[in-house]
Amino acid sequence: MANQNLQRELNAAKADMEKMLPSEVLDIFDKTIQDIGKLNTTQGLGIGTRAPDFSLPDYTGRTITLSEETAKGPVVLIFYRGHWCPFCNLELQAYQRYMNDITSLHAQLIAVSPQTPEHSMSMQQKNELSFHVLSDLHNQTAEKYNLKFKLPEFAHEIYRSLDISLDTFNGDSAWELPVPATYVIDSEGIIRAEFADADYKKRMQPADVLQVLRSL
Repeated sequence: MANQNLQRELNAAKADMEKMLPSEVLDIFDKTIQDIGKLNTTQGLGIGTRAPDFSLPDYTGRTITLSEETAKGPVVLIFYRGHWCPFCNLELQAYQRYMNDITSLHAQLIAVSPQTPEHSMSMQQKNELSFHVLSDLHNQTAEKYNLKFKLPEFAHEIYRSLDISLDTFNGDSAWELPVPATYVIDSEGIIRAEFADADYKKRMQPADVLQVLRSL
């Protein structure tokens, strides 16, 4: 099943990362996760909360508005870090495998990151994604969802050494990201399921999302 594949793939990517990177780099990654997880501003929004509305562009310049989309049916909303993140790629690939199931339940998927439209295009085309992939410049929407954080300065050099320059990918010098998160939002705009974790190696499983969609 695709759901099992995602968890297995996330675990394999974690194991690969641990083999490839020096222990001191992994220690910095772990410290970053721990520090971010303690912030009040990275806990996400809870079930029963009205999902903050937003209007964000895709790489073609078309603007997608959440409230217009929920008027058509439920929305699965995913916040991801960027196309440079292997765990994000695996997550969106897995959800793409489930798109027929999602659309059969009259729902749709929207993926959001702080990347520029150019890099959002790379994510969409590389993974052949059929759903909306939107650019949340300066993490303004992520902030509304209580997900925005500033990457600690002690991690900047490590990220750059891995060719992850957030100022290039995001088009600003803030070095801010969203905590990876998934929300299931019903047609009334209410959050019916949520998952947010500072540990970017953990993601909400598609089968769990489908279970919620079937209950709506």
